Amino acid sequence: MVDSITNATQTIANNAKTIDAPGLETNKDQSFGDVLRQTAVDSIQTMRAGESASAKAVSGEATLPEVVQAITASEITLQTVVAVRDRVITAYQEIMRMPV
Repeated sequence: MVDSITNATQTIANNAKTIDAPGLETNKDQSFGDVLRQTAVDSIQTMRAGESASAKAVSGEATLPEVVQAITASEITLQTVVAVRDRVITAYQEIMRMPV
């Protein structure tokens, strides 16, 4: 599953390079921590949107396509977050095994 997520994110990144859209430009004043923080906030918002769509579906306020789209986005976000977490843990473990 991690390989398919990695391939998907690489494909998305490659496609994003060819698209001229707002929000894709980099900000030279942002640190790596700022980028991670913003990514975490965006991920949380996506997960909350999925929960909200599910609640609206139960009450009959949302259509089926809206719910499916929100749940799918939440699922992909969760898979990506888990894959990134696993990679960070693996990198940390490799660093800890390095001789000083």
